[in-house]
Amino acid sequence: MNRREKRGEIHCPSGLFARLEARVAQLTEAMNRAGTAAGKAAMAEALLVEVDALLDCEQYDLDSADCRLCAGFAKLRRQTAALVVESGRLHERRPRATAESRRS
Repeated sequence: MNRREKRGEIHCPSGLFARLEARVAQLTEAMNRAGTAAGKAAMAEALLVEVDALLDCEQYDLDSADCRLCAGFAKLRRQTAALVVESGRLHERRPRATAESRRS
């Protein structure tokens, strides 16, 4: 078993995955740490930009397991980030309860 197989890395012929994966991981971690819906949504919007770059890869090869894995992970991350952004929007539109309405 070679080193790549042990670590489960994706071998990207264009190098795009390696360049963006660290940024995607940072944004995901920041999104998870954010304390507010707005903070999470901001990180998720930035994450969408990076993930879309992976999904728009000009060297995508349907016959490559590495490319299919990269695209699969990117699609899942995109769906998650899109849900977080939408959640942030819904949170912003939610009516704020006043102190009086909370007591009733």
